[in-house]
Amino acid sequence: MRYISIDNVESGQFLGKTIYSGNGTVLLSAGVQLTVYMISTLNRIGVTMLYVQDPLFEDVDTDDMLSEATKQSIIQEMSNAFEAVRSGKDWNTHLIGSSVESLLEDVMGNKEMLIQLTDIRTNDNSQYIHAMNVCILSSVMGINMGLNYQQLKELATGALMHDIGKSGMSEEDEIVPGLKSHHTWRGFEKLKNRREFSLLIAHVALQHHERVDGFGLPRGLAGDEIHLYAKIVSAADTYDRLIHPLLPAAKKLLPHEACEEMMAMSEKQLDYEVLIQFNRMISIYPSGAAVRLSTKETGVVVRQHRGLPGRPVVRIVRGEASNFDVKELDLAQETTVFIEAVLS
Repeated sequence: MRYISIDNVESGQFLGKTIYSGNGTVLLSAGVQLTVYMISTLNRIGVTMLYVQDPLFEDVDTDDMLSEATKQSIIQEMSNAFEAVRSGKDWNTHLIGSSVESLLEDVMGNKEMLIQLTDIRTNDNSQYIHAMNVCILSSVMGINMGLNYQQLKELATGALMHDIGKSGMSEEDEIVPGLKSHHTWRGFEKLKNRREFSLLIAHVALQHHERVDGFGLPRGLAGDEIHLYAKIVSAADTYDRLIHPLLPAAKKLLPHEACEEMMAMSEKQLDYEVLIQFNRMISIYPSGAAVRLSTKETGVVVRQHRGLPGRPVVRIVRGEASNFDVKELDLAQETTVFIEAVLS
């Protein structure tokens, strides 16, 4: 598979990864042959990048942490919960709990993988995929930091529900004077009285925009006043928002750029120890991404090295269709070669 801009997708190519609707149903299945109409529709509903199948890179695996069934379950239950809060109805916390347990089972079985956030976003599913990604990132950090299963479940649930206070809000609502209008307070209020959830889960929603230097929202907590769960979710939330900004006009960073940006936030916005764990598990050059090397050659990332996220294996293809010359450079071995740029 290759990861390319929607602008470079051509009619007749085959979709590499399933795309889900905002309620968790399948919008387009992996393997479907794309038409001009499909590409136009995907563009219209907010898709900017796609995985497409390519015979030269058919062995490239994006190493998903979650099964397709787990993804569908999470998107569906998040959609149901957000819609219920939006309309003032009750929602089923037991189903959220079951989805979290499925996610933890998948994550714990794949905890040695470098994380690649590869699910394709649309305008409708973006909020739920964001919550799922924050949950995945937070869970792996929690595992690496030695949390027990009960703590992991609290952390994962808080991560999944961290933005529940945004349900029914517009971006302008948070500008209204008074910190009680902030989505963190609203989320805390929605979660604190749920008997199935511990109070720590509600505090993740309340504290995930606090900063370790004391200049965050909504209460200006600093350092150890912020719970570890919230510090973890803050790092996960920051990363996913840097690579997929809320506002269309905001600059979208590539994974390696986002990691550099986050390191600059160390001990200001984000906790240093949490960032160390984060950088050990993230794939900064995802498989399928096209890159330009310091040798001026272009290629596609095909494999990852655990512990060396910046030194993947890159496949370079030269020549015409009838006479391809293919070579692979393992940047863990080729220590004088570097990735200069990620290409669309």
